[in-house]
Amino acid sequence: MKKIQSLGVHHITLTGADRQSSIDFWEGVLGMPFIFDQPNLDNDDEGHLYFDPGDGRLITIFSNENRKPVHDRTPTDPGCVHHIAFEVDHAMFDQVLDRLEERGIENSGVKDRGFMHSIYFKDPLGLLIELAAYNFIPPRGSSHAEVMLEAHKLRVASGAKAIEREHLADAAVMIVERSQRSLSDDRSAKNPYG
Repeated sequence: MKKIQSLGVHHITLTGADRQSSIDFWEGVLGMPFIFDQPNLDNDDEGHLYFDPGDGRLITIFSNENRKPVHDRTPTDPGCVHHIAFEVDHAMFDQVLDRLEERGIENSGVKDRGFMHSIYFKDPLGLLIELAAYNFIPPRGSSHAEVMLEAHKLRVASGAKAIEREHLADAAVMIVERSQRSLSDDRSAKNPYG
């Protein structure tokens, strides 16, 4: 038996309401360029709208002019989507609360998750959206996921409940020492001021 290896998220498709509501939210609120529009090839009554969330992957929406926005929370039963998180940088994150307030969009306020900060709010159809900003930059040539894996190991070893900033910093050091060579035989921490 062999695995089927994924290479990343190809796209996420959501059921939307009417076409303009989808465009107004995904492009007009979240700034995702509206890049492609065609009929839903499996249902002639629906359109299929494509948006770029910023990494070249796709968020797609099935629209139908007979569906109107419903502001209730989407189901959170087992198997349902709880929320979708999108990355923003810290400069934008610092503006999110004001920009949501300008539109009268209720939100969670800033949540400190240790390795990131998050703000949650619902889209016009009740889907929970998270805007998240990492509190660290991965070393060149590595990824956020690689840092998180190493930080998790450090968290478990220390007995901490959640990943803390010290775990992230130490994980970055470990990754650099493992991936970047040095002429030094001893790369341990030193105090040249001693």
